Amino acid sequence: MTRWGKVDCRQMKKLRDRLQGMGDMRDTFYEAAAKELAARLLAKVIGRTPVGQYPSESGMKGGTLRRGWTPESDLNIRREGDSYVIDVVNPVEYASYVEYGHRTRGGGRWVEGRHMLTVSVDEVQSIAPKLLEKKLAKWLKEVLDGK
Repeated sequence: MTRWGKVDCRQMKKLRDRLQGMGDMRDTFYEAAAKELAARLLAKVIGRTPVGQYPSESGMKGGTLRRGWTPESDLNIRREGDSYVIDVVNPVEYASYVEYGHRTRGGGRWVEGRHMLTVSVDEVQSIAPKLLEKKLAKWLKEVLDGK
């Protein structure tokens, strides 16, 4: 007992326990954040990827490059040092030519790259701090409120 009356430390103990539990949940938060950023990147790059247009009599169908975008191993995350990594890949053999540009057959002219991945990465990187701040605030509130 203090000279101001009784002190109830149960809430402080609950807070202490929640804060200790945060360490265990930290990796889960990082993985969820990495998955969300990768999903946003995929949505942007898929939408930005051009679809080939072919005459109907050719029998060819466009969209191979667009359908090729996948997170390697279905958004499996690996940890490299202090980073959480998800590889977003397009195994279509001509993806890099469309991304960065290329010479036409015979070297006659240069076809500019579409930069669908480069621009999408830049966009996601620009929104990432605000998105992560919001996600972190929500996560901390849940942890501290005991939900």
